[in-house]
Formats: sequence, structure tokens, C-alpha cells
Amino acid sequence: MSSLKLISPVDGSVYAERPVMGVDDAAAAVARSRKAQKDWARRPLEERIALVRAGVARLNEMSDEVVPELAWMMGRPVRYGGEFGGVNERSNYMAEIAQRALAPIEIENSAQFERRIEHVPHGVVFVVAPWNYPYMTAINTVAPALIAGNTVVLKHATQTLLVGERMVRAFTEAGLPEDVFINLFLDHPGTEKLISAGSFNFINFTGSVGGGKAIERAAAGTFTGLGLELGGKDPGYVMEDADLDWAVDTLMDGAMFNAGQCCCGIERLYIARPLYDAFIEKAAAWVSSGLKLGNPLDPETTIGPMANVRFAKEVRAQTEEAIAQGARGLIDPKLYPADDGGAYLMPQVLVDVTHDMRVMRDESFGPVVGIMPVDSDEHAIALMNDCQFGLTASLWTNDTARAARIGNEIETGTVFMNRADYLDPALCWTGCKATGRGGSLSEIGFHNLTRPKSYHMRKKSA
Repeated sequence: MSSLKLISPVDGSVYAERPVMGVDDAAAAVARSRKAQKDWARRPLEERIALVRAGVARLNEMSDEVVPELAWMMGRPVRYGGEFGGVNERSNYMAEIAQRALAPIEIENSAQFERRIEHVPHGVVFVVAPWNYPYMTAINTVAPALIAGNTVVLKHATQTLLVGERMVRAFTEAGLPEDVFINLFLDHPGTEKLISAGSFNFINFTGSVGGGKAIERAAAGTFTGLGLELGGKDPGYVMEDADLDWAVDTLMDGAMFNAGQCCCGIERLYIARPLYDAFIEKAAAWVSSGLKLGNPLDPETTIGPMANVRFAKEVRAQTEEAIAQGARGLIDPKLYPADDGGAYLMPQVLVDVTHDMRVMRDESFGPVVGIMPVDSDEHAIALMNDCQFGLTASLWTNDTARAARIGNEIETGTVFMNRADYLDPALCWTGCKATGRGGSLSEIGFHNLTRPKSYHMRKKSA
């Protein structure tokens, strides 16, 4: 029997291993989940909300285990305390708006007719979650899907193999009925077979563009609904009237936090020419003095290893290629002796970059950012749009109308002004172009996890 092995970036050891579930056994588990869905959907909405809240609360109680587990699995420093802040904010918000978001749309309720549109659950929702924020990205769909009356099947990335197991355990211990929320250990071929068999009513995938394409191919002809959040290359544009220190602090944190492994992390920056020299000087100082690369289990560490050696290899390749093409690195490697050529990768700030370089076009998903000067809003817009991805864009100015005007021209899912790298659960989390399609969280997230069902009731004539 084959197995899934989690190789820890901390020391290269096998941290966890689970046997791959056979397709027949997995299909049987999904069938049990489908059977449980009808009774779950019949429960009053208030009960479903209460049980989801209880599951999240139970997960919070596991923090002493979860935090070091995350460090071992994907390298996030323990000093940041896991992901409970985001998990709680998102699940709480979705619970708070559920009554309104799922309420029927009433068209008419007269003596003669009753006409309304109801939001009914899809059935079985399949969540394929990534490793970079394994709890938060999963809860984005798990919480609202369960609240809406779906059952949920979770498959987590091998790099964070234990997360799905732990989440299901927490919700089960909190009282969620059997088979309403299950975790499966699947390999890629098994996952694709289940999808192509039409096993699910809706699929939410967060991961690579290649993974999204594989899921689309597997789902072809099944008419299964898909929500896909794929790659990103999120830009920032700092205008001449921006608060320079605030912009540097926020954007460099957005580029380097979690070793750059954030869905909406900042990967490329465009600076109005009057601020360019000052910005790059401050950015280099921020990275040179503000980060400590090292073992994520050390409370003093602020940037841990990348989750996998192969991820670090890609970032190194992009950086080295750019330097060979004329880019210049502002960060002295001597400042980061912990860089071991493997998963532990020093942060880097690149200047003299162009869009002919992969580091300014391809997703890096690591602690490197390229910075270019621009001479106009039009120049910045053209460069921000010169990319296959579109998740977020960060605009820095004191002129709201200007930011809105520029934002309207950017091909992106979210426009930030004077902030970056944040997911607001009240707003739809969505992307365009190769970043994918669909949207999670907000009221729209509930609408995507349900289907409309219309009622046209003619009452008995008087």
C-alpha cells in the first residue's frame, strides 16, 4: 500500500505518514457523507451555526499542539501562534451573516401567489486545501459549507497532512454528527477518479494553476461546480503622495511574512520615481535589520524555512536568473548565514529588474520581491496588468478617488488602498485570469455554496 509522507522543512525528516486511501473505500466514505447530508440540512440553521462555532472553539483549545505542529509541517515560526486569529474572524463572520445571506428572496406573498427563491445546499462539498495557511484556507469553505447544510469532505496537502485529521477531530468532539465532516488521505490519481465519477456536488480548490487545470479536466462533463483560487503575483503601487514609512513597513512585511508563502503576498512593487530611491533604501534596511532566519521552533525566529526544498529551489532559480540578466540584490547574503541552500532561504530585494525576468512575471511564492520605478499611473497600470494572474493589488496614496480610478483599470480580484496582504471576510475573496474563478466568504460565498431553487405557488382561489 502506498503512503503519503510529510517531509519536515525543519530538518528534512519524515514528520508524519498516512496510507493512501483506496478509491473504493474513499467512494464509500463519500457515499456515507451524502447519506448524512439530508438529515444535516434538515436541522435548524441555528443548530448548524452553533455546532460549527463549537467545532472552531474546540480547535482553538488544541493550540498547544497545533502551533508546533505547523512549524514542523510547513515552517511557520511558533512566535506567530498559528492561524487562530484568522480562523476565528472568518468563521465568526460567516456565522453572524448566515441568517441574512441564506434567507429566501421573497418576490411576492399575496392572497393569490407566493413566489420566492431559496438557497439550498449543493449536497457534498469537496474541499482541497493548500499547505501555506492550512487552517484558514480550509475554514473559508468548511464553515460556510456546513452552515449552509452541506456535508464536507476535506483533502489536505501532503505538506500539511495532519491538518484535516485534526480539524475533523475537533468538530467531531464538539458534537458534529458522524459523516457530516470527513477527512480523506488521497493521492492525485485517486482524487481525480472521485471527481471524474461525479462524487461531489461542488469542489473548492486552492493551489497551483496546474492543480486547478487537473481538477477542471477531471470534472469535465460532470457539471460539478468549481471554485478555484490558483496562482498569484500581487503588485503594489506607491504613488508620490504616499506615507513612505507606512508603505515600506506594510509592503515589506507583505512580501516576507511566512517566508513569502502567502496567497496575497506582495511579489512586485512599482514606485513613483520621486520616491523610488528613498523607498528602496528603506526597504533594504527593513529586510536587513528586521528579520531573523532560523529554526521555526525558536521563539526568536521571524522567518522560517520554506515549506519544501523544491519551493526554495524555484525562488533561488528566479533570483539567480534575474541577477544574471542585470538585476541587483540589495540584501547581503552574509546577513543570513542560516541560508543552507535548501529549505532555509534568505530574503532578497531586487532592483534594476524588468518584465523580461521571470521574477517579475511568474509566481515566486517565496521571500523575494522586485522593485521598479514608474513615471505615471498609466505606466504602473500597464505593468500591474502585465501578468497572467489577478488576485489582489495594493495602492498607496492619500487620494481615494485616484485609487478608485486606478483600481477600476487593474485586472484583479481585490483592490487595497494603504494596506496589503489581508483577507476581509465581509468582502468576496476572488480572482481573475489564471488566478481562477468563483469566490469565497462574504454573502457571495454562501451563494456559491448553495444553489437557487425557485417556488411559484398559486394559492386556491377564493
